[in-house]
Formats: sequence, structure tokens, C-alpha cells
Amino acid sequence: MSAQISAVKCGSYDPDTVGRCVREALDLLGGIKLFVKPGSRVLVKPNLLMSTPPEQAITTHPQVVRSVIRLLKDIGCRVVLGDGPSVWGKYIENVDEVYEATGIKKVALEEGVELVNFDKRRMRDKFPLTVWLDECDCLVNLPKVKTHGLTLMTCAVKNLFGLVSGTYKTELHKNYFKPSEFVKVLVDIYQEAKPVLTIADGVLAMEGDGPGTSGRPRKLGLLFAGSDCTALDAVVAGVMGILPGKVLSINEAVRRGLGEGDLSRIEIKGEDVFNLGIAPFVLPQSSKAVQLPGVIETLAKSLVKYYPYSLPGKCVLCGHCVNICPEKCINLGKRGPVFDYRKCIACFCCQESCPSAAIGLKRSFLAKVIGL
Repeated sequence: MSAQISAVKCGSYDPDTVGRCVREALDLLGGIKLFVKPGSRVLVKPNLLMSTPPEQAITTHPQVVRSVIRLLKDIGCRVVLGDGPSVWGKYIENVDEVYEATGIKKVALEEGVELVNFDKRRMRDKFPLTVWLDECDCLVNLPKVKTHGLTLMTCAVKNLFGLVSGTYKTELHKNYFKPSEFVKVLVDIYQEAKPVLTIADGVLAMEGDGPGTSGRPRKLGLLFAGSDCTALDAVVAGVMGILPGKVLSINEAVRRGLGEGDLSRIEIKGEDVFNLGIAPFVLPQSSKAVQLPGVIETLAKSLVKYYPYSLPGKCVLCGHCVNICPEKCINLGKRGPVFDYRKCIACFCCQESCPSAAIGLKRSFLAKVIGL
């Protein structure tokens, strides 16, 4: 075995239950001290995509964050807590709203830890990442287990995209809109930031058109932990019913020697997750097109295409989709967004950011004919 991942059953977000399960997940791997040096300054990064309450399964649950903070405090660590939500762009004032709605601000206050914004950045190799990576000794990654319209799934590696500072996220979506190119960006960030430990919240996961409000909460009842993000993603993918080899970010990380993607070479400690009778997750509507490789993918973008459209009666005219669109191809009409499909790059940022689940996807004629 070349990697170790732990998996622990956790049936609810009861604080005592989560605390016990997080500790168990780490004890199975040798304990928190094996990953984090006592007394160090630690950046803890959950997945805080948008201003939604924890029960919507869009963000890392605050009780998971609290439990990890307490373990770090037990060994004398100084904790810095933060994320760069997708609602940033020009609207940086929304970050505090995200912290409030997701319950993270309350956790930070009650646990006495520093809650920070990722507003300052430094170029690290190709991208500007938050300077808190420089100011802390190590990074602990707390992703949410979810499906994702562009990358098929989001967990350990994808969660690190939140380290990118400010409006540059939009630029990356614009310049690397093909899934096969975007995952290279994700793995670049993983290679640069390399968390010492990842604990994934799969107690209440998400399926369908994730990672935002268009997805559906799915009770999974599991926590995952490990230091190898690639291996952890491979295990989570398998649990979701996805072959790890179909997840482009796993393939890219393995190609670079950044972790293990072969389930036969990953030792899973704790629960025998592949014998729990977990039904496969419902995948995003765009999942078949996302998995298309190479030349076929290029063809898919022009002929086999998924288009965002406004779902009647759901839009509240908030303008999130207009603000976040990297190609600026959305205008807000009287009844909802109006799309310029000549400019749309099918990045699905509009659907991901919509707080009202008011944007759906429709297939092109050829996609329907060939069953994609």
C-alpha cells in the first residue's frame, strides 16, 4: 500500500458525535501530532462556497470545523481560519456574510481563533494565492463531499481553489474553461499549497447538479481523513460510485506523482466503505460531457454542449450570475438572466453561484441524439 486514508461513520452533526469521530479518524492514522507539529500556526480552510446555512450541504459543517480546531488547540497550535468564497470578485464585502450564514463566524468567536479574509495575495509560481499560506506553518484542508458540474466531484484537491485570491478566480475560469485544462490549474495549486492533513465532511454530502444550490443533500454519514489529497479523492469518488480514473483531477495529480489514485494501493483504515451498500450518487447533468477526453472534448464544447438557462419562476433578480460570469455574457432581464450563447464557455459558474437554484442546464440537439 502506498497511501493510507481513514473512514469513520458519523451519523449526525451532534457536537459530541462529530468530535469523537474526527478524533477517531485521526487516531486511526496515528493521531494529530503525526501531521501537525505542536505549537505551530495552522491555517484551517473549509469549503465556504456561498452564504447558505449548513443544512443545505453546500459548505463544510461548522461542527466539523470546531472539532478540528479543538484538536489543534489541544496540542498548543494557534489557529487561523478562513476561505475565499466564490462570491468574491468585486464584492469582497460579502465574505463576512458568508462567514455569518455558514456558522463559521460563530465557531471562530466561541473557539477564540482568528477569522481572516483572503484579500491579500502573493504570486506563487503561476497564481496569486493568499498570503496566509506564508504566515502559517501548515495548511489543514476541510472540504465537503459534493458533486460538481465542471469537475464531476469536489473534495480534497478542488477545495484548494479557494486559496486563489479575489477576482483571479474569474480569470482562471475564463482562461481554462475546458475541464481538462481547469484541472491542471487545480493540481498546480495542490502542488504549491500541499496541505499536511485533509478531513472531508461527508456526513451530509451532495449529489446531482452540485456544488451549489442546484445540488441535493445526500446523507452519507462518513468522515474521511488523510494526508494524500489524491488518494482521499480516489476513495471518496469510489464511495460516490465514480471510477477514480474518470475524475480528471485525480488523473492529473497521479501523472505528476502527487499521490495515489489506484484504490488497490490505498489502505483504508476504519470502515470498509465499499461494503456498506452505498448507492451510487446522482451525477451532474453535464457529467458525461465532463469526462470526454482530448479531441472529443473540443468537439463537445462546440457541438455536444450544455447551456445554462433561467428556470421560470425561480429567479429573484439578485444579479449574482451577471457579476460572476467570466465572459460577461449574461444580462439581467425583467424575469431573469438572458444569456448570450455565442460567448458562453459552459463553465457553469452562474449555476454554481445562484443562491436560488434558478439556473438549469439544457443539452444541445446533438447531445440529445447521441445520449450525452
